[in-house]
Amino acid sequence: MDWYDMIARRNGGYRGRASCTIVGRSAEDVFEEQLVEMLPRFHSVLDAGCGHGEFTMKMSRHTGKIIGFDNSAEMIKISKSLLESSEIRNVEFVHATTKTAMPFQDGQFDLIYDRRGPTSILDHPRLLISGGTVIGIHTDVTAVRRRLSEKGYVDIEIEEYNEAITYFPDTHEFALYLSDTPGNPDFTLPERKGELEAKTREHQINGQLGIKEHKYIWRAMKP
Repeated sequence: MDWYDMIARRNGGYRGRASCTIVGRSAEDVFEEQLVEMLPRFHSVLDAGCGHGEFTMKMSRHTGKIIGFDNSAEMIKISKSLLESSEIRNVEFVHATTKTAMPFQDGQFDLIYDRRGPTSILDHPRLLISGGTVIGIHTDVTAVRRRLSEKGYVDIEIEEYNEAITYFPDTHEFALYLSDTPGNPDFTLPERKGELEAKTREHQINGQLGIKEHKYIWRAMKP
C-alpha cells in the first residue's frame, strides 16, 4: 500500500512515465476490447483495484453503474478529484481492501473486473450474484488458478499472451519503466546504477532494449 501511495504522489496516479513503443498486439488492448464488449450486458460493476480511476471512468460509458475500490488512499483521493471535475454520474470510488471484510452487500454486482488489481478479490465471491462474471488480466496466473478452484467458480477460461514487446529508446526510459512497476525500487537513483546495467543486459531483444509481454486474461462465473 505504501508503494502505491508513493506512486500516486509521484506520478499523479497509477500511471507510467516512460516513453516506449509497443510492437505487436498487447494483452492490455485485448482485455479492454473484451471488457467493452461485455459491459453493456451488466448493470452493477465492480472495478477491483481501480488505481486513480481513469480507466473506471472510461468504462462507465458502456454500463449502468461502476464502483471502483483501491487500497491506496492516495489513489482514491485522486480518483474522487477526477470524478468531481467530470460530468460522470454513474461511478463511485471507495477506499477498501480485499484483506478484510469488504463494504459491499452480498450479490451487489453482476460483473467484477480486475485490471492488474488484487487477485484476492476472488476470495469474495459473495459480492457476485449467482451467474455473475469475473474477468481479469495479470502477469502471474498461479494465485488466480488456485483461488478460482478453491472458491468454486465455474466456466473458467484462461488465455495466455506473450507476443507483444515493449521497446525503450534508452536506459533512462527503461529505468523509469522499471521504477513504475509494482514493488520495484527507483532505478533512476545513482545507487541503483549497477542493478540497472545488469537488467539492461538481460533485456536485449533483436538488438534493442525491450521487455516481452507475458500476461494472462481470465474469466469465470459464480455458480
